[in-house]
Amino acid sequence: MSNSPIIDRLIAKTRRTDLPQFKPGDTVRVQVKIKEGDKERLQAFEGLVISRSGGTQPSFTVRKMSFGQGVERIFPLNSKVIEKIDVLRSAHVRRAKLYYLRGLRGKAARLREVDTRSKDQS
Repeated sequence: MSNSPIIDRLIAKTRRTDLPQFKPGDTVRVQVKIKEGDKERLQAFEGLVISRSGGTQPSFTVRKMSFGQGVERIFPLNSKVIEKIDVLRSAHVRRAKLYYLRGLRGKAARLREVDTRSKDQS
């Protein structure tokens, strides 16, 4: 953490504990609050987590394909803009940063899926 106990307390106060655990290779749906005028609505951004950064202000990058064009969005993990995160699928990856997926298209960009169901549900 930082050297200042005041900064440590501020960071601890803004830290979110209601978000699920996820890692690079997971497919997530992020519900983002969008404010239009005086109205507020939720917009889903669904894609693959290609990176997570740690530290005092962690963030994660989600990549999706939209009409054949790759779209990436960086979300601060402790942001109030994020309503909730749903983990849809998990994949087995051997890297922390999946930036190599930017250059792959179609079937080449697939990842090996991992069954995340618990044993008692089967």
